[in-house]
Amino acid sequence: MADINIPPHLIELERTAWAEQQAGALTYATTDAVQAAYRQHAAATEGLSRLKLEMATKKAVRHPEG
Repeated sequence: MADINIPPHLIELERTAWAEQQAGALTYATTDAVQAAYRQHAAATEGLSRLKLEMATKKAVRHPEG
């Protein structure tokens, strides 16, 4: 997954969602915004799976050391 180029705005959206989730305050608006951004970026990037993009982004946000 290291070869996936994750745009900074996706990292920021996922950080926001992760912080809300950790606080027990994740909203539908945040979830919808993150998922829409994943779908949009994957669709604009030929051959990139939305799921692989989401997994790579979550790993980068939640486990930056790995």
